[in-house]
Amino acid sequence: MNTDAPDAELIALLDRVARHDAAALKALYERCSSKLFGLALRVVRQREWAEDVLQEAFLTIWRGAGDYRASLSPPMAWMGLIVRSRGLDFLRRRSAERSHLTQELDESMADTLAGDAPSPMDTAQASEQAWALHQCLGQLENRQREVVSLAYIRDLSHRELAEQLKLPLGTVKTWIRRGLEQLRLCMARFA
Repeated sequence: MNTDAPDAELIALLDRVARHDAAALKALYERCSSKLFGLALRVVRQREWAEDVLQEAFLTIWRGAGDYRASLSPPMAWMGLIVRSRGLDFLRRRSAERSHLTQELDESMADTLAGDAPSPMDTAQASEQAWALHQCLGQLENRQREVVSLAYIRDLSHRELAEQLKLPLGTVKTWIRRGLEQLRLCMARFA
């Protein structure tokens, strides 16, 4: 059997396809589609994608059959190259589409994660610190606790505290200094 005969038949079909002979395209499809589909499937690895690639490849063959030169390559090699190229193009398009979706997701996640809202870990730590501070404030004398609390909760200066509580300025300063020292030592035990 002459191996050039199948090539000659395919070359003749491609010549007819170049002249936009639809019957020739149908015959070419019937002769070659199973092998070309197998190649498409190896490139894109999913059946429905391979079907799309094969369809695109035959459209390319329909449009470009006039450019085929038998002296440069066998017809199956030329069509196989078209299928492979369409398959790789298909994968690049899919990757670009998915990249866009992934980028949107990444941006959305970054916005969510980078927000000003405290994380659950931050909330838990703040809660533990608040509990420890409450315990330590409870160990201060009543007047000392009152002065320290007013100084930091109401953000009052030493002079403003002295005027509000009708106490000497030196006494207010001493109570705040001693109270803060006791709080520092107490909080260090919880750290």
